[in-house]
Amino acid sequence: MSGNVRLLDETLAAAKSEGRAALIAYLPAGFPTVDGGIEAVKAALDGGADVVEVGLPHSDPVLDGPVIQTADDIALRGGVRIADVMRTVREAHAATGKPVLVMTYWNPIDRYGVERFTAELAEAGGAGCILPDLPVQESALWREHAEKHGLATVFVVAPSSKDERLAEITAAGSGFVYAASLMGVTGTRESVGAQAEDLVRRTRATTSLPVCVGIGVSTPAQAAEVARFADGVIVGSAFVKRMLDASDDAAGVEAVRALAGDLAGGVRRRA
Repeated sequence: MSGNVRLLDETLAAAKSEGRAALIAYLPAGFPTVDGGIEAVKAALDGGADVVEVGLPHSDPVLDGPVIQTADDIALRGGVRIADVMRTVREAHAATGKPVLVMTYWNPIDRYGVERFTAELAEAGGAGCILPDLPVQESALWREHAEKHGLATVFVVAPSSKDERLAEITAAGSGFVYAASLMGVTGTRESVGAQAEDLVRRTRATTSLPVCVGIGVSTPAQAAEVARFADGVIVGSAFVKRMLDASDDAAGVEAVRALAGDLAGGVRRRA
């Protein structure tokens, strides 16, 4: 069965044709529970997100700040497994028809098996994978299986990436390029800053892939600011914090839905 990379491409192209950036939400699987996490992902998509990244909880998430680390810890203590991640992808995509990716560090895939992981993700209706710690020069095996199964391979670029390195990364990727707006881990920030705009400009010079900006975006105003120069706006910690702060799981799901609506308004408004 083929994955949904084409759906991802079409979704990002449709947002561009509307003269706006796409809204991409991130939520970890298994948080606060597997069922609760599925409802949260569906709420983000129903609320206005164009795409969702489902996080595979990891004990040492090097890109993620304290908010997402807290959620990952709750999910891991709850016994979340890769099968639960696949179920989250399957049910969220089936319910909404929208593209769902997995964001994961490399070690869990390596232990699970690349062929097994890609085949199961495609069968679940997944659109691809974001791999923040997989070096491009070591990615041939992954890319071979991802392409075979119709999955996007999304790499992360950072403000520190030199132009030559950007070209190497973007040539190997598909779906879109994840541009980290600043050096550091995920989390909310007061300002996204000019670094992100410069990184998008330099990245676009190397590729025709959409360039989507994450890390630090948490408010509709920040989403509007980033939407002015990026093809997509990625928001994660703000969604997770809404769930952590909620009085119960149901309230957390509704808070996610409301934030998605507010941010969807932001990417359409532009700063």
